[in-house]
Amino acid sequence: MSDDQPDSLIPYDEIVQEALRAVVGRVLGQIGSDGDLPGAHHFYITFKTGAPGVEIPQHLTVRFPDEMTIVLQNKFWDLKVHPDAFQVGLTFGGIPAKLHIPFAAVTAFVDPAVDFALQFQVSGEGEGPAAHDAAQNDGPIAEPIEDGSNVVAVDFKRKK
Repeated sequence: MSDDQPDSLIPYDEIVQEALRAVVGRVLGQIGSDGDLPGAHHFYITFKTGAPGVEIPQHLTVRFPDEMTIVLQNKFWDLKVHPDAFQVGLTFGGIPAKLHIPFAAVTAFVDPAVDFALQFQVSGEGEGPAAHDAAQNDGPIAEPIEDGSNVVAVDFKRKK
C-alpha cells in the first residue's frame, strides 16, 4: 500500500482561499466610506504590489516592488468595496494616494484590536511573503534624503 494520496480533482485550497478573502471583503464593506471604524478596530492589509489588477502610484511600486502593508486606522478615505477588489485613499509621507487592490492580491489581513489574522496564498507564488518594510502610511512627513541612502557612517577612532 502506498503512502501517496491521490491528487484531488476538486481545488479545495483555492475554494478555501476564495472564501476567506470574502471575509476581508465583508469586513471592509461594513466600514463606512468616511473611514469610521468601530471601537478600537484597525486593519493591516498586506498585498502583492505586482499582482494583476493592483493599481498604486509609481513611487510606491518602486519602493515596494514585491509586497506592501497598508494600515486602515486613522487617516483613510473613499473606501469602496467591490466584489473582487477594494479602493482606498491613504497618505504616504504626506502625499495622498488612491489604491486599487484586488482581493486575489491580498496575502494577509490582521485586526490587532481583537487578535484576528488571516494568511493567504497568491497564485503562482512561492513559500510565503518575503520580508518587507513596515507600513509607512499615516506616519510623520519625512524629509527627503538627497543621495537616496539611509546609511549613517560612524567613525570610531582609538585613543592612543
